[in-house]
Amino acid sequence: MQVDVNALPAGPASPGQVLEVLRRGGPMTRQELQARVGLSRATMVERLDALGRLKLLRTVGHQASSGGRRAELLAADETGRCAVVADIGVSHVTVAVADLTATVLATRRERMPTRQDPGAVLRHVLSLGRELLAETGRANDFCAMAVGVPGQVDPTSGANTAPPTMPGWSGTWVHDTLASQLDVPVLVENDANALAFGEHLADGAPSTTLLGVKVATGIGSGVVLGRRPYRGVTGSAGEIGHVKLAAHQERCSCGRTGCLAAAASGRALVRQLRSSGARTLLDVVRQVEQGRPEAVALVTEAGHLLGGVLATVVSIINPQHVRLGGPIGALPQFVDAARAAVLDAAHPVALLGLREISPARLGDSAALVGLAGLTADAVFAPTAVDALL
Repeated sequence: MQVDVNALPAGPASPGQVLEVLRRGGPMTRQELQARVGLSRATMVERLDALGRLKLLRTVGHQASSGGRRAELLAADETGRCAVVADIGVSHVTVAVADLTATVLATRRERMPTRQDPGAVLRHVLSLGRELLAETGRANDFCAMAVGVPGQVDPTSGANTAPPTMPGWSGTWVHDTLASQLDVPVLVENDANALAFGEHLADGAPSTTLLGVKVATGIGSGVVLGRRPYRGVTGSAGEIGHVKLAAHQERCSCGRTGCLAAAASGRALVRQLRSSGARTLLDVVRQVEQGRPEAVALVTEAGHLLGGVLATVVSIINPQHVRLGGPIGALPQFVDAARAAVLDAAHPVALLGLREISPARLGDSAALVGLAGLTADAVFAPTAVDALL
């Protein structure tokens, strides 16, 4: 990714802006960096010294020799510090330590009671994070925390408006609760946005449009547009689970009838397969993997219903990639049915640029990688770096 230096604010580039150019366009020599940002040699030395004191730079090698002394290649130091990232679901919590290249270093996944008190869950997340930092020997490198949660996340305050699948979480100030216990920045993100951004990073962070869909207890989606998650004005972009379906009257946990989630989510499938012994999403997955006809038929129909909604989304946002994640969304029968419905109903011109409708490349790790990547962008943001100085 190349940084448009002309887009930088007028005046000499700040240390944070210099690091941003290096992070996006590096590795490069001091001379190359100086030419890229247009600073004098003395000012560049000053900027690099400041970044060096903050341990935000590292030498990654040397330029090929042209007869004289080989020049050092500089890069942003994305491995020297790390973040704790957590994916909180209806019945589970996954906590990991990741460096700022979005490489996951250690992970812990635990089941949680579906009606657990939010405060207790967040305290447990912090405890697991501290344990993992100690186990990896990275406690001194801890610089930020990011949490993914279902439902809307207010883009300004970080408050969570959880879906009905998590009673008691609506209005929970996840950000403030965690920030009050930590002395590092805290980010809160919608879990489907995190999944989509993780898949975007798995592709090498290209300038493409990607739609990520998570089908677990509920249904949500996230869009990466212009290398950033698109969250919408109130943080509700991608909330496709409560789009109403024609000719459907199933009661949804949101209180309405006919929502996509009421007919095609993991919770809906558990309800439909209860008579055959299903009590959890894993029971549904096992029955499908065992080839039980009723489970396969219901999951296929759920994929078809989701695909009908995605056909409209694809026609509107015209993405190159659609990735399906979550325990239900990754099932081959679900993916195949969703793909067939999109190809049948989406606008033909929108389909010309659609390269794939496939399972998430990163599987269960997609949201964790996405959270780590979003954390890195926040930590290395020019304003954040300059604030450290």
